[in-house]
Amino acid sequence: MDQWKLPYRSKRYPVFARNVVATSQPLAAQAGLRMLLDGGNAVDGALAAAITLTVVEPTSNGIGSDAFALVWDGRQLHGINGSGCSPKAWTPERFAGRDSMPPLGWDTVTVPGAVSVWRALSERFGSLPFERLFEPAIGYARDGFCVSPVTAKRWRDAVDIYRDYADFCSTFLPGGAAPQPGDLFCCGDMADTLQEIAASRGESFYRGALARKIVHCAEQQGGAMSLADLASHEPLWVKPIAQHYRGYDVHEIPPNGQGIAALIALGILGHFDLAKFPVDSADSIHLQVEAMKLAFADVFRHIGDEKAMRLNCRELLAPGYLKKRSLLIDMQKAGFPETGIIEEKGTVYLASGDAGGMMVSFIQSNFNGFGSGIVVPGTGISLHNRACGFNLEEHHPNQVAGGKRPFHTIIPAFVTENGKPVMSFGVMGAHMQAQGHVQMITRIFDYGQNPQAASDAPRWHVMPDLKLAFEHDFAASVIADLTGRGHTIINNEPEKLFGGAQLIRKSGAFYVAGSDHRKDGQAVGF
Repeated sequence: MDQWKLPYRSKRYPVFARNVVATSQPLAAQAGLRMLLDGGNAVDGALAAAITLTVVEPTSNGIGSDAFALVWDGRQLHGINGSGCSPKAWTPERFAGRDSMPPLGWDTVTVPGAVSVWRALSERFGSLPFERLFEPAIGYARDGFCVSPVTAKRWRDAVDIYRDYADFCSTFLPGGAAPQPGDLFCCGDMADTLQEIAASRGESFYRGALARKIVHCAEQQGGAMSLADLASHEPLWVKPIAQHYRGYDVHEIPPNGQGIAALIALGILGHFDLAKFPVDSADSIHLQVEAMKLAFADVFRHIGDEKAMRLNCRELLAPGYLKKRSLLIDMQKAGFPETGIIEEKGTVYLASGDAGGMMVSFIQSNFNGFGSGIVVPGTGISLHNRACGFNLEEHHPNQVAGGKRPFHTIIPAFVTENGKPVMSFGVMGAHMQAQGHVQMITRIFDYGQNPQAASDAPRWHVMPDLKLAFEHDFAASVIADLTGRGHTIINNEPEKLFGGAQLIRKSGAFYVAGSDHRKDGQAVGF
């Protein structure tokens, strides 16, 4: 029974069911559950939830997002990378004279891949008609939905950022202001666009009327996106990469994403007996933080579009190399390996599982809030700003160029044991994601916590300058101890810094699901 204790302040309990969906917004979770109740499988549930999230949580994702997923089909694990390439017309010279990639506008927009992932997953694994998956989202867009509290706060925070973008304001600021919690928000343009995507099975977005609207908007506003850029896009089916840890295998999507950072950190931690230190103790946190910093130092030096990388995943995850890295950790002193960390705060994550054994780990993102600020007129399509993930360093594998995928922060994760499914999980929120994965894995597999307890537990966060942020529930004595080891602690960081977890763990014929109290969402099932 100890496994089911909830030792942290929480208003939630794990959900036990044969069919489950967990995500960051209740209406989206219930949209996925509707598909399962109608005879759909876990992929149908995940897709309906993801499509609905573009409407009910537009502060983090949209129709113009990218997406990644891991799918256990009942026999094996499949990965799909839905990130798009930069416009082929881009060159490094286009960005000359800048210190960093621009944060907003057309020069932050790569080809959006989420729609292609919806179609590809439905065609390969889905059991319900593609059009059926869109019904909840279209209904909420056309008839309206009441904005939930956390989403309303993110919406309000975005007003000053995007105020100069007229199409954003006309679409997302009705009456010139962000909606308040409980306000009804409608977007008929978004409903029409989702209807067209459903009817055309996504073709309109990449090769039809919607594609032409996107490109016309780019031409009018100085963007370089072309019809050929959109038409050439296809999602990539990829083989997941994995790291063995405490008898389990933790799986991530390979680069251009940062999932390998979690695997490097876990590979380093595997050389220590973490569980001998009490959970939430200074020793335990110090060890995890030091492993994470070493992982970030490697990832942000070497990771980008896999075609441009000079080191491959096998080299970065080689057991001998990870052993050498583990020897760099001094238990009494904080290390400061060189690193560069990208910040973003606009992502949604969801997980689903069905009674037939199919499980899905799915993530979808605008990158930062509402994304680039570009909303294609008359469509409700907000375009992400994923190109912020590029850098301007000459000869770096992630240097901006045409026809190239940028470094991505969004990462779904999955755990197996001896080739059998164990857990579908993710932690949304910028570079919190990789370190969030490490914290979930260590809490569950080193310390025996259940998914909801692991989600509820206070989190640490390695900042871009390697300072540490902590949620308030850590003991003052722990913070003092870590300060004494040379860690620089910063206080009063916003709650959104620590992300949001969704976890579904298999337990015999049932699933145990947890949903983060830091978000509006829930785990639901039957």
